[in-house]
Amino acid sequence: MRMRRTERRLFELGDEIAALAEAIRLGREELIYHDHLNDDAQRDAAVSESPIDRADARDTAGDVRRMQRHIAKLEHDRSKLEMKRQRLLDKLTG
Repeated sequence: MRMRRTERRLFELGDEIAALAEAIRLGREELIYHDHLNDDAQRDAAVSESPIDRADARDTAGDVRRMQRHIAKLEHDRSKLEMKRQRLLDKLTG
């Protein structure tokens, strides 16, 4: 009975890991978009020296940092689940 529960939990962890991997992939795609916007905003702020352009550059830089933190958290969560999955696999084989 315990083995069956462990196997079920392994499948659940696999699904959770796959969902996080997809969220990371999407986050990286969104980060590319924010990076492009930020590059343009930084260039505009440097060229025009307009207060509006500088504010936009600060905002877009903040968006990039937030997305990077979000992706890092997702990667951390995935890593924790992968370690948990490995412990369960070790139980099954040990």
